[in-house]
Amino acid sequence: MAVKLARSMSGHDKGRFYVVIKEEDGYVYLADGVLKTLEKPKKKNLKHIQIIKKIPGPVEELLCRENPPGDVELKRALKLYEKSIETKKHFR
Repeated sequence: MAVKLARSMSGHDKGRFYVVIKEEDGYVYLADGVLKTLEKPKKKNLKHIQIIKKIPGPVEELLCRENPPGDVELKRALKLYEKSIETKKHFR
């Protein structure tokens, strides 16, 4: 399974990053390992998220290491992704 990350574009969680757990009928189920766990993912309309197409290698490796990844791995991967974004902003 290909790992997908998403950014919320609307709602009270606007700007927050998630891992896409499942897609069905125009909706996605998202988890971040903290507030939205694998047991209780957030259901969100596809129109309200932005799929992240370029995932850094270390993030993808972390999510693919354990099959399926747990909440701890989701949390670590998203933190690592946010750090990689911050690093890129400093070099612009």
